[in-house]
Amino acid sequence: MIDSSGLGKLKTEESNPESERLDAMSPLEIVRLMNREDHLVIEAVEAMQEVIARSIERIAERLSNGGRLVYIGAGTSGRLGVLDASECPPTFRTDPAMVVGVIAGGRDALTRAIEGAEDSPEEGASDLEELKVGAADVVVGIATSGRTPYVLGALQWARQQGACTIGIACNRESPMEPLVDEMVVLDVGPEILSGSTRLKSGTATKMVLNMLSTATMVQLGKTFGHWMVDLKPSNQKLRARSIRMIQLLGEVDAEKAEELLDRCDGEVKTAVVAARANLPPEMARGRLRDAGGHLRRAIAGG
Repeated sequence: MIDSSGLGKLKTEESNPESERLDAMSPLEIVRLMNREDHLVIEAVEAMQEVIARSIERIAERLSNGGRLVYIGAGTSGRLGVLDASECPPTFRTDPAMVVGVIAGGRDALTRAIEGAEDSPEEGASDLEELKVGAADVVVGIATSGRTPYVLGALQWARQQGACTIGIACNRESPMEPLVDEMVVLDVGPEILSGSTRLKSGTATKMVLNMLSTATMVQLGKTFGHWMVDLKPSNQKLRARSIRMIQLLGEVDAEKAEELLDRCDGEVKTAVVAARANLPPEMARGRLRDAGGHLRRAIAGG
């Protein structure tokens, strides 16, 4: 018999008085209600700013020393982690192995529910063991309830290996808290559709993941100002964006910018340094290496 007593104590499972007549509302009334409720997401994330910032520092420190960032979760939480990880290579030109998303039930669970996948702590541990997670890595466990067995098992195993562990949940005083070095608790309150944590809980989680990955990549020198100078120009849109950045930051015309992009094997930062310092690609790369990959430092070092 399944014990559902703990479920009723979760704030995300409580009834939301604002939506008691949800089925009788018009589409406009539902939209307005959801919009009002989503304002609580901003407040919930704002309350966790310092914890999120500390988490970013921990992640950046380990990634700068060759470690990995591993997101792990089940259902919506797992899908959000996989989504954030998959965006890093095209946006920041990272090795696909640097930021990894793991979901209970494997890749099939991205598009359909895998029954019972989240109920096994052993599977969570096994999935991280398969990745050879170790002391150099950071594992971010994502579970709205804070008690998903798959995620708890993964965090416990990761901690035993010496990995840094971070938790993201939307309920306080969860079993996740003793297993992590940093705990991000997003108090978004009950969903308008009771228990449907793809709503406010999912939105809040996505906001935090955006912060973790983006700010970490900024720390690693993947940006220059607001420009994503380490993007991979893998399609026409990204190639056009790359040429525009080289043109603006390298202070050259569009034709020269495109020529430099090709000569520098699609590396925007290398092309900008080559343009600003009038260097061949290999010497521009060397200057970037000496600057730890930070474009601003490489330009100033000239």
